[in-house]
Amino acid sequence: MKSADRTTAHSAAFSLVEVMIVVAIIAVVTLMAAPAIIKPRKQSEGRRIVNDARQLDAAINQWAIEKSKKDGDAVVTSEAATYLKCPWFTNDVLGNSYAIGTVGSNQVQISSATKTSLAGVGIDWGPY
Repeated sequence: MKSADRTTAHSAAFSLVEVMIVVAIIAVVTLMAAPAIIKPRKQSEGRRIVNDARQLDAAINQWAIEKSKKDGDAVVTSEAATYLKCPWFTNDVLGNSYAIGTVGSNQVQISSATKTSLAGVGIDWGPY
């Protein structure tokens, strides 16, 4: 009866090879799923950055109209910030600075480092 107990106990355990195969399968599935998770996250970051730039641009436009500024006038961000419902964004979600130019068509620019790091995920940067 002792030999039967050993056989039953031995067959109930997993061998090292079986455990290694399961771990390898999980690793392969994870590697296959990683790009599917990373791309939507980068798209979301890119859309957030463009949306923040639009908000800054709209605040500058409202400030320029109310203060009778002309194209080419310097932007005073502390005054334009009062037209936002949230704090003024000096950096995007990746930590790169927004470039603030003069009043006109290129008053807010997204950093080229941001555009490079989010290249290939389908973001339309528009005028920024």
